Amino acid sequence: MRVKKKSWTVYIVRCANGSLYTGITNDLAGRIADHNAGRGAKYTAAFGPVELVWKRRKKDRSAASILEAAIKKLSRSEKDTLIFRGR
Repeated sequence: MRVKKKSWTVYIVRCANGSLYTGITNDLAGRIADHNAGRGAKYTAAFGPVELVWKRRKKDRSAASILEAAIKKLSRSEKDTLIFRGR
């Protein structure tokens, strides 16, 4: 019997101060809830609550990590364009 693997999601949230935070998870709803409860990451705990503004599913953690790293290298204006096009 094959076990279905969970897909991974790369996401961007907008923090209450207007900054953007990028991460990966295999449980998006739970991760957003964690961020908003102050348990997600030190950065979002300091600047939360957060709002999900962009997401992409990937087949595995490796692919998600590669995309996350690429997004983190983008300028703020490039991230804003990515978010705008993703809507």
